[in-house]
Amino acid sequence: MTVPAHLYRMATDEHICPFGLKSKDLLERAGYIVEDHLLTSREETDAFKQQHNVDTTPQTFIDDKRIGGYDDLREYFNKPEAGQQGRTYTPIIAIFSVTFLLSLAFSFVSNIAIFSITTVELFVALSMAVLAIQKLQDLYSFSNSFITYDLLAMKVVRYAYVYPFLEAFVGIGMIAALPVYLVAPISLFIGTIGAISVIKAVYIDKRELKCACVGGDSNVPLGFISLTENMFMIAAGIWMLVK
Repeated sequence: MTVPAHLYRMATDEHICPFGLKSKDLLERAGYIVEDHLLTSREETDAFKQQHNVDTTPQTFIDDKRIGGYDDLREYFNKPEAGQQGRTYTPIIAIFSVTFLLSLAFSFVSNIAIFSITTVELFVALSMAVLAIQKLQDLYSFSNSFITYDLLAMKVVRYAYVYPFLEAFVGIGMIAALPVYLVAPISLFIGTIGAISVIKAVYIDKRELKCACVGGDSNVPLGFISLTENMFMIAAGIWMLVK
């Protein structure tokens, strides 16, 4: 007979605890019959926490033993810690993967050879635009990270606030086929400064920094990925001029 699991979680008109729902899902996937006890007011929640001498909800009880919150429940089932831990390339892999698939999709629907120069141009342009969006979500956080390694931003702090707009302009300009003299110089300028800055910070000074390429709060290490972004810009600028 399956032992029931008693779950106490907060679910009011103003707030439904996400960790309570995740705890319920985890228990059900583990094969437990969940006795779901909803705490429908702040007063009821506070009374529960005082009664069981706990600081947070949700709380899970199995076989009359308190397991604890969502993280404790994951540990009980020998699962790894929730969320991304430490430094990761996941954000940049996700961006490059989606923009690559988008470039293939645009080429396909436009009756362009899928593996062509146009597809490559679309991939670079879309990648730059999406990376710019990541930075523009929180310019303050981005600037705090960017000025720790970009050589120009160290001297002219306002450049850190302008950079994402320039990157977005280049990406959009490439897709819109704006005049080369408007787009290529900017792409070459920000790409070259960025590449030199990354090479100095990572490969010469041997500093371990977080990359601001996907926003200031990311855990992406500064290094090859950042250098790749800048090389995209340099290559795009040169290609536009040659083309």
